[in-house]
Amino acid sequence: MDKKYVVKLSETEVEELTSILNRGKHPAQKRKRAHALLLAHEGDKSDKEIGLIVRMNDQSVTELRKRFFVSGYETALHSKPHRRRPRAIDSESVARLVALANQECRDGKQQPSLRSLAKKFVTADGRHVSHETIRQALKKFEAGSAPPPSRVAGPAGWQTETSAG
Repeated sequence: MDKKYVVKLSETEVEELTSILNRGKHPAQKRKRAHALLLAHEGDKSDKEIGLIVRMNDQSVTELRKRFFVSGYETALHSKPHRRRPRAIDSESVARLVALANQECRDGKQQPSLRSLAKKFVTADGRHVSHETIRQALKKFEAGSAPPPSRVAGPAGWQTETSAG
């Protein structure tokens, strides 16, 4: 069967892939890709056979061949960058959220529910966020807040002054 994406490695690339397999500490995925590229370079095995030897899906081997053929050696050897989803609430929005929650506490004399905060809160770019996002933002804010700077509880509950004055 003719392969659409043929892997042809230079001698230096073969040496580098062999050294990845034989020496040093490398991530497991990088070692698998190196092994698969070497086997594909030999040319006598199908993607399914390479997948069984390297313990990869045969479709992954095909994608690795394609990435090597289209983008080159370095791109095929290293993993694709992962897309990160932008945060729904930035630090300024958290400050506005905390202010809104404190205002709700003062007005109603009762802690507001997450759902009521989510209904009233709108991000800087005009989006509404879920109650779960509100919960996570408040939890992170609470975890990051420190005790008041003037007094800190010491051992056995006694108070010490932290500000020189």
